[in-house]
Amino acid sequence: MAQLKQERAEQTRRTLLLAAAEVFDESGYAGASITRILKRAGVTAGALYFHFGSKEGLAKAVMVEQGQHLELPGGPDGLQRLVYITLYLARQLQVDPVLRGGVRLAVEQGEFGLQDDEAYQGWVQVFDEQLLAARSRGELAHDALVDEVSWLLVGSFTGMQLFSQITTHRADLPARIRMLWRYLLPSVASPQARRAIVIDDAPSAEQSA
Repeated sequence: MAQLKQERAEQTRRTLLLAAAEVFDESGYAGASITRILKRAGVTAGALYFHFGSKEGLAKAVMVEQGQHLELPGGPDGLQRLVYITLYLARQLQVDPVLRGGVRLAVEQGEFGLQDDEAYQGWVQVFDEQLLAARSRGELAHDALVDEVSWLLVGSFTGMQLFSQITTHRADLPARIRMLWRYLLPSVASPQARRAIVIDDAPSAEQSA
């Protein structure tokens, strides 16, 4: 019985997160009313306050969870996998409401009194791991600093997705990220790695079989 209650509570929490992410993505924090979120989720106000405490707590949870459910492309760590990860994120931003909602809230968080860089730092860490592997494989230019490249990439990706959202509702975001890499790789990759890197989506399991 206790396990069943726990499973129901977790399902309610996931339902609330998804509904909130959708509404935050559509309307931003200021335009997303608790009433609208509850109606989308089909749960009571008591459930929301039990799991998240407040609208602000719910928004922070969406920000934190934006990337935790993603299945990043596999393959050897390094620059190629990093390219694949960024293109995967571009595709997911077109279809994943939790990622979209979390990204929008991270950008707009000043509107609800937060200054929390946890979501950004999480992506810096993901990119750091790939860049450190690239360094050990001899794929980085000698003067490319891992921490600086990570920050540059996170900042550039954030700006690209915002611009793409405003102009095309992210329809052109994968193409814009490929453009980013065309100009970034000559600065950060070794000549040999630059010639080998494919600036395209990761191949599917069927294509790589």
